Amino acid sequence: MISLKGQFLVAMPGMGDERFHETVVYIVGHGDEGAMGLVINQPVEDMRFADILEELGLGEKDQIIRLPSTVRDREVLRGGPVQRGRGFVLHSPDYFREGNSYVVNDDICLTATLDILKAMAFQNAPANAVFALGYCGWAPGQLENEIALNGWLTVPFSRNLLFGTPLHSRYDTALGQLGITRASLSGDAGHA
Repeated sequence: MISLKGQFLVAMPGMGDERFHETVVYIVGHGDEGAMGLVINQPVEDMRFADILEELGLGEKDQIIRLPSTVRDREVLRGGPVQRGRGFVLHSPDYFREGNSYVVNDDICLTATLDILKAMAFQNAPANAVFALGYCGWAPGQLENEIALNGWLTVPFSRNLLFGTPLHSRYDTALGQLGITRASLSGDAGHA
């Protein structure tokens, strides 16, 4: 099996699971035990990073209000349907805590502790980060089967897609990396 760790998945129109309609998923782990990823292009409606900080008690209300708008208004992503109350941060490796941070590749780490949320809010670190609630999980062989049934396209890693592209453009940008557009997508699979 070829591992898709560190790559993107783009949902095909005929996927069949509405939760993944027009999603882009970053794969943080993929092996014989299954796969895990985070949706990187769907915001949680009516929720901002400041709401998370306040809810978790990671700062006094007046301290949170004084944060720069770029921090306060950072988008919270809908990372997936599993453990939707748990937070995950995909980030640049300039922030790394032994035992807490997981290296996905040379450019990306995953951390799911409160310390990184404090660093994002009050220390302007890491340099690049996306915060998501929940994740996507696949049992052994499930993701490979979904790909074989034409549910997903795979897209090579792009730092710009993860950190530099606006959320509403990530689906089209991911398709563009493959040289295709929404109009050229077909829900029909071809097998030789």
